[in-house]
Amino acid sequence: MNGGPSGFNNAPVTRTFVIASALFTIFFGIRGRSDKLGLSYHDIFEKLRLWKLIVSVFAFSSTPELMFGLYLLYYFRVFERQIGSNKYSVFILFSTVLSLLFEVLALGLLKDPSLNILTSGPYCLIFSSFIPFYFDIPISTRFRVFGIRFSDKSFIYLAGLQLLLSSWKRSVLPGVCGLLAGSLYRLNVFYIRRIKFPEFITSFFSWLSWPNAGSSSSSSTRSVRGHSPSYTGRRVEVNYPTPIASTVEPAEASIVTLVSMGFDRDSAARALVQARNDINVATNILLEGQLH
Repeated sequence: MNGGPSGFNNAPVTRTFVIASALFTIFFGIRGRSDKLGLSYHDIFEKLRLWKLIVSVFAFSSTPELMFGLYLLYYFRVFERQIGSNKYSVFILFSTVLSLLFEVLALGLLKDPSLNILTSGPYCLIFSSFIPFYFDIPISTRFRVFGIRFSDKSFIYLAGLQLLLSSWKRSVLPGVCGLLAGSLYRLNVFYIRRIKFPEFITSFFSWLSWPNAGSSSSSSTRSVRGHSPSYTGRRVEVNYPTPIASTVEPAEASIVTLVSMGFDRDSAARALVQARNDINVATNILLEGQLH
């Protein structure tokens, strides 16, 4: 399943978060401390090592978790493109703070020896993102494998399940806390979805993130100002060849999928007509149109 245009085009906050997560994981992995970064009752309530509240958000505790985690963070950049970097920054802060609060409360209430050290990493953001992924990203294709029904969203769910069960109880608890935080954001608790950071904050992330190979200097850019998660994407000027005489009516589900990636609805519909409702071909047409 495609998460939109390749690279971190129009997703500077996600790019900064991914880079920070990778650097923190590598740094503490080299120092041999990656398995000691997670939260524990002893660290929080007895030794007051509050610095772990920050470090545990970024650094993964193992290489497999890093691979699955960065893949999911990279895919979920589609939400920053949908609502804008300003509101997405609020989503990150809200889900992170609330998820950490749930984890600390759980450690204080359970006092389970097997939960001595929770696994570290941005579980809060990753699993909070599964809530809008479930509700806002439509299924574009369905298929069967050995009689079992799958969709193009199944691979994202499987990657999330692998990450959730990677360290059993140590990883399940942070994952569940992330889902709870994402649900509260979805329910618009404290009208959180109306809040957005000032533009200079997200402009800082754009300045901080260096150009990526997936974007072109000539490609159209979108303002980092927050928008409500409506399907208003950027316009893409594409010169389409004359379609085949027997034009195919574009499927509404495919149009919605392309719009959710950030493309303009009219451009998405024309690309689907030209691609004869093949969403992958249509995506390539739109991406090629951006680079001209």
